[in-house]
Amino acid sequence: MKTKRYFVAGVVVLALAFATTVGSCAKKEAKQAGGAAKVELVVWESTNGPDEFIRQAGQAYTEQHPNVTVKFVNVELGDAVNQIALDGPAEVGPDLFAAPHDRLGELVANGHILPTANPGSLKDKLLGACLTASTYNGVQYGYPVSAETYALFYNKALIGESEVPKTWDDMLAYMKNFNVPGKYPFIMNVGDAYYSILFTTMGSNRLFGPGGTDTQNTNLNSEAAVAGMKFFQDMRKILNIPAADITTSVADGAFQAGNAAMYVSGPWNVMKFINAGLDIGVAPLPSLPGESVPAASFSGTRMMFVSAYSDHTDEANDFGAFLVTPEMQQLRANITNTLPSIDTPTDNPYAAGFVEQLKYAFPMPSIPPMAKFWDAMNAASANIWNGADVKAELDACNAVILSTN
Repeated sequence: MKTKRYFVAGVVVLALAFATTVGSCAKKEAKQAGGAAKVELVVWESTNGPDEFIRQAGQAYTEQHPNVTVKFVNVELGDAVNQIALDGPAEVGPDLFAAPHDRLGELVANGHILPTANPGSLKDKLLGACLTASTYNGVQYGYPVSAETYALFYNKALIGESEVPKTWDDMLAYMKNFNVPGKYPFIMNVGDAYYSILFTTMGSNRLFGPGGTDTQNTNLNSEAAVAGMKFFQDMRKILNIPAADITTSVADGAFQAGNAAMYVSGPWNVMKFINAGLDIGVAPLPSLPGESVPAASFSGTRMMFVSAYSDHTDEANDFGAFLVTPEMQQLRANITNTLPSIDTPTDNPYAAGFVEQLKYAFPMPSIPPMAKFWDAMNAASANIWNGADVKAELDACNAVILSTN
């Protein structure tokens, strides 16, 4: 009986192995023959522009690859990293998902994403900042679909192009002399570290060091950072509004309503301001005291990552690479008003100011301690604006970010 059972079991194993081999060959032959096997790629993206880009890009991709369809699912950029940790292992997640590049280290450490397929084909195409942003520990991950930074919007009804300050000292002087009832000379979200970080960059000071990889020192409480944040605090003497009352929505609304001459924001607001009837310009950021080039801003790269849980990694990688072609990059720039991740022209007349600022921007670091940066530096920025001791706040911020708890 034992011998018979082993014989039967062996036959079953051989049959399964044969079936698997045949199935694998059939899939391979189908793919080589033009892709008879139907594949649906699920892509997580945000609404208000990126969704439309994915739909149009998906249609264009399907025209070239009839066996592949692309399904857009709304998961907002800020939610994707936490959501993939839940949905990926549960096998209900996407094949690709959009996430900001500064979460790269976290995604790699937790095993949620795969390296870029054939990274050499992208290396020479990408802007330097985007290549850096998509690389972690020497390995490239995902596909950069857009670059962004912020610059100085100005309302031509309130300030002439020749009056736009080239330095932050000039900005202070302009603010002091501004006298238009009911209007602000300048506004920004002072409690958002994405913007306030610019004041810490005097003397080439950079968050987590020149390469953004120093896990032992944030450089946020360095001498240069303290000096820059003291200058930031000086602006409160003129723009006398508590940090809690200058949120992004408040600042957006004030500029959109024509109630501010200048505003630090990004390309995502261009169409909103144009549709509001404003005659706007975009200039690089003013230079910090003692410097002659625009202040360094954060640059962000919007990444499209291939999920480690995908059953269609070949197709997902191919679609990711398709999103970085010149045609798709131009399409995305036209739909979303963001900057291409490759060197390709766009029809957006407001892009020049952001492109110029991008030359002086540095990628948000993507190391794991970055996860603690935002809350800590947001709080420090707001407290400093409201009058707290600059050095004490930055020391505390540094300690929180580097803590292991």
